Amino acid sequence: MHVVAAPDKFRGTATAPEVAAVIAEAVDALGGTCTQLPLADGGEGTLEAFGGPNRSTEVTGPLGLPVQADWRLDAGGRAVVEMARASGLALAGGREGNDPLAATTRGSGELIAAAIRSGARRVIVGLGGSATTDGGAGALEVLADLAPLNGPGAVAEVVVCCDVLTPFTEASRVFGPQKGATPSQVEELTRRLERLQGAYLDRFGVDLAQLPGAGAAGGLAGGLAALGAQLVPGFSVIAEEAGLRDALAHADLVVTGEGLLDAGSFDGKVVGGVAANAAEFGVPVLAVVGAIDADARDRIRAVSLLEQFGETAAMQSTTDCIRLAVAKHLTDRMDLP
Repeated sequence: MHVVAAPDKFRGTATAPEVAAVIAEAVDALGGTCTQLPLADGGEGTLEAFGGPNRSTEVTGPLGLPVQADWRLDAGGRAVVEMARASGLALAGGREGNDPLAATTRGSGELIAAAIRSGARRVIVGLGGSATTDGGAGALEVLADLAPLNGPGAVAEVVVCCDVLTPFTEASRVFGPQKGATPSQVEELTRRLERLQGAYLDRFGVDLAQLPGAGAAGGLAGGLAALGAQLVPGFSVIAEEAGLRDALAHADLVVTGEGLLDAGSFDGKVVGGVAANAAEFGVPVLAVVGAIDADARDRIRAVSLLEQFGETAAMQSTTDCIRLAVAKHLTDRMDLP
């Protein structure tokens, strides 16, 4: 039996590479073979899905103080950065410590610039976990001289993983409260985004009002798009880079997983994306997950660690539980003693 291990992270307990590795251990122990393809949906965890960081650069943090931001540059000239490493809400002290009006994406621009100046020819930018609603203005201050970020004459191709459809000027109303913005601040930030949308149209000729997803990460997606970056569905680009479809062509089973299986798992996320791709190849799927919401229980064959092993083991010994769950499924599938 050949198995493809294509999981997402289990937030807070196991990275996607760790999960893929223990799935492979279970398969190997039963005499099968396994291709490990840790995945992400373009948010936090994207960097780990590509193998983790191998570079670090000091950049401007979300509230202006310097931070060390890890990123990755592969030998072939592909760079992977996560904006949360430079402009994340956690770096601002969470919603309680954040200053929603002052928070800047300048550090994210500095991180992308560092990748390009280090020789990257393709930069994959993971969004998610941002402290900012500056419409990407901080990043543009840094990156404008490097534009265009795609197409003829570009020094590099910048691909932005974007899994929401939020319009540019709605970013504050949709995400602002999560970042600590009061109702009055939400309205002030919205007016600022409206001004920026007009300014970007005048300066770069890009109408963000017509671009779904431009409001992602507080408008950073739109700001980068104004410079020519491509906005792409996060799961799709990561799965393509990882070679998911090629791997599925030779698989007898694919095992995926995440911390919580719910309706959102089938809307641009890893588990739903893996299942949809596997269906095209007629490959059966097993999802090993921490917990299952009732509205997702019948949508995919899944094993809940919480139900099978209890809360303490599922949270504290996640990878051990995943290994045991996969081994049991394979044993039952192959009718082994």
